[in-house]
Amino acid sequence: MHPMTATRLPILVAGAGAMGGALIAGWRRADAIAAGDILIRDPHPGSDALAAVTAGAALNPPDLSPARTVIFAVKPQMWRAAAAELAPLIAPDAAVISVIAGVSARDLAEAFAGRPVARVMPTLAAAIGQGSIALWSADAGLAEDAAALFAPLGAVTRLADEELMHVATAASGSAPAYLYAFIEALEAGAAEAGLPADDAARMVRATICGAAALLTASGDDPAELRRRVTSPGGTTQAALAVLAPELPPLMARAVAAAVARSRELGG
Repeated sequence: MHPMTATRLPILVAGAGAMGGALIAGWRRADAIAAGDILIRDPHPGSDALAAVTAGAALNPPDLSPARTVIFAVKPQMWRAAAAELAPLIAPDAAVISVIAGVSARDLAEAFAGRPVARVMPTLAAAIGQGSIALWSADAGLAEDAAALFAPLGAVTRLADEELMHVATAASGSAPAYLYAFIEALEAGAAEAGLPADDAARMVRATICGAAALLTASGDDPAELRRRVTSPGGTTQAALAVLAPELPPLMARAVAAAVARSRELGG
């Protein structure tokens, strides 16, 4: 364990749904945080949280003051009410790490009575140690500690400006859903062209996972890998002639829409 991380334990995960549960699962999978160092506050915890409770994590303990770090992972629409309820119950020197889209560090610090705040935007693949984690904090010490805390969960990118968290949310935090939507559409297209649905699903998923693994293993730029697959006048070029004019502006609009919604949620 990173020496700075130990000073931030135990952690309180406030909100143990999909994302809070993924973080808990990732830390346990990496053996980075013992179950006994995890406190969970959630009236309806998910399966990952309950698995941690079985292993020794505390579920809804009456005393939250031992927590040195609060992972604030409630739904954006309920964050103010949750913060008002939580702030009097945690230690005055506890740090707050928010994974909530859009909510500014200034608003969080105000809601948590001036406690130090960091913001992170992870992806659900943190549960298997392959997440993407964007991180920002005005507190240099907390930024270092948060980076160490999240490092076992995937690739940590420290942002220079809090405003970039909106873009990180759109381009990373929300982006797995874009890929899943693409996979759904490709499977449907293959089935419409005649492949049995089960075969289409098997082939498309293996193809996407293999392509992503090759991107990681090779270290090559995606444009270079695209060129290798695309023979002049071939089938891939025929498909890209349809996709290439549409995809860049479509993704630009999608990212812009997510950025705008992130700003709205913080307002």
